Amino acid sequence: MKQITRILHVDDDADIQMVTRVALESIGGFEVACCLSGEEAVRKTADYVPDLILLDVMMPGMDGPATLRELKKIEEAAEIPIIFMTAKVQTHEIEEYNDLGAIGVVVKPFDPVALCDDIRAIWERHHAA
Repeated sequence: MKQITRILHVDDDADIQMVTRVALESIGGFEVACCLSGEEAVRKTADYVPDLILLDVMMPGMDGPATLRELKKIEEAAEIPIIFMTAKVQTHEIEEYNDLGAIGVVVKPFDPVALCDDIRAIWERHHAA
């Protein structure tokens, strides 16, 4: 199974982005690139080519689901696993994320210390399936 080394984190909240980046880099040892919008993520993904994309659901302009749909249209990004990060976790919402092609959901607010373990667990379940 391929390991995660490069993560693209997409969130319009700079504070959440900073906490997430610090947790992923210092605790998880990941290389992290950040985007503040879905549009920026679509532009950056083909050049950065992450192993995984962490994608906020609620963003102005292009929200997370719309961003996922656009990323799936890009040849270099079509197979990159995506995990949504959101407080919107009712059963029907999670089913929608799965139907769109997300491999999992990290619930906000999240524990920065547990974030890397949560991501790895979702990654491993996805690759075991």
